Amino acid sequence: MSCCNRRCGLIAGAVFGAVVAVLGGILIPVGDLIIQKTVKQEAVIEPGTTAHENWAAAGAKVYRQFWLFEVTNAQEVLDDGAAPVVTERGPYTYMMRYLAKDNITFHHNHTVSYLLPNGAIFEPSMSAGTEEDKITSLNLKGFLAGAFFLLLLHSILETMIKTSNSSLFQRRTVKELLNCFVPTKYLIILFSPQSRSVYLNVLNKDPGHFAQTLNLGFWNDKYCDMLNGTDASSFPPFVDKKEPIFFFSSDICRSVSASYEETVNLKGIDVYRYSLLQSTLASPVDNPDNKCFCSNMKTTKNCTLAGVLDISSCQEGRPIYISLPHFLHGSPSLRTDVLGLNPDEEHHKTFLDVEPTTGFTLNFAKRIQVNMMYGPSKVCGDVKSVTVFLSSTFKQTATLDDETADMFKKELMSRIQMLEIIQQVLLGVGLGIFVLCLIFYCVVRRSHNQSKLA
Repeated sequence: MSCCNRRCGLIAGAVFGAVVAVLGGILIPVGDLIIQKTVKQEAVIEPGTTAHENWAAAGAKVYRQFWLFEVTNAQEVLDDGAAPVVTERGPYTYMMRYLAKDNITFHHNHTVSYLLPNGAIFEPSMSAGTEEDKITSLNLKGFLAGAFFLLLLHSILETMIKTSNSSLFQRRTVKELLNCFVPTKYLIILFSPQSRSVYLNVLNKDPGHFAQTLNLGFWNDKYCDMLNGTDASSFPPFVDKKEPIFFFSSDICRSVSASYEETVNLKGIDVYRYSLLQSTLASPVDNPDNKCFCSNMKTTKNCTLAGVLDISSCQEGRPIYISLPHFLHGSPSLRTDVLGLNPDEEHHKTFLDVEPTTGFTLNFAKRIQVNMMYGPSKVCGDVKSVTVFLSSTFKQTATLDDETADMFKKELMSRIQMLEIIQQVLLGVGLGIFVLCLIFYCVVRRSHNQSKLA
């Protein structure tokens, strides 16, 4: 009788273990569904969600660092038409005061528009000098003042510079050079399409409609004028690293995509690092999709020049050209027309670190170079051909602080990890009990059979 009880108990234990194991197995897909539902609910940018609260409030500290290019042989360029030789000065660092978003308006097409007030404070401790440092560079003030004459009435502009006792080059303070592009009060709107103290960004609020496209109106082309994706502060949850991410950059007045590069650990959080592709600023010869960004056949050498984007169409006609620092991924001629450049992938690329479950961008480094074009000229220096003159590069960075990282891990990662642990424990313990009970049942049964034979 006792043997029968043992066998019945072991069978019951095996059944219990199987039930626990099945429960653990069922909890895996069910738990995943719960996580997905919760994250999707909280990741949608609409009033009441965690994503909306974090997105609408004042953001983390953002630093923008400037490096200015100093021309070391200005007189040789003017007298002999020598290729400019430049050295990089900097960084000159500003802390951006990201204030709370204003005039947030939700629209019926799954988008939300907002105004973002901005400002900047010089950070001496993070800078290589002061705002009073003097640097010899291209006469930006003269060129920006006569921007509308640059292409159509080039000789008139040259005469204006010459008769006003100006030069192709100028020696000005860092503060003056940076103010050629932006008002002092609003330094970070350097490339704002609206050229004012606030700028309009459009961000898809529904994860199911993040690929919604709107028209920019800068490029006179339906494809190039599409506004794709988000403002890069967040992306749809459950990011698939096999797929590129899309976002609009007001600095270059166009939408771009980035592809997965590697997984890195950021303060205990695994994030996907996405980098811009070389094809982003490739010439239309190598990337036909960039054909509509090529608007001037002369300056782009019949659209064969790679690495430079003319954004004058969104800068009120100012002759501003954007590239990656030191013409990274640009045509070799860009680095022979101006000497002293050393492009480096690690130091000059743009990347974003995205947490894959929520789609939040937790760290980024945006690197851009501002350029002007000039030439040919016999009046203001013996410049024999159209030359890209470098003005400055800037690096804008932001990363989550320790407090936010701890909150993120506590509120999200720890819960997900706890659910995964419960799943694994139930499955493991259930299978363990089931297997052990079966083994002991077989042992007891064999012992019982042998005793009966004896």
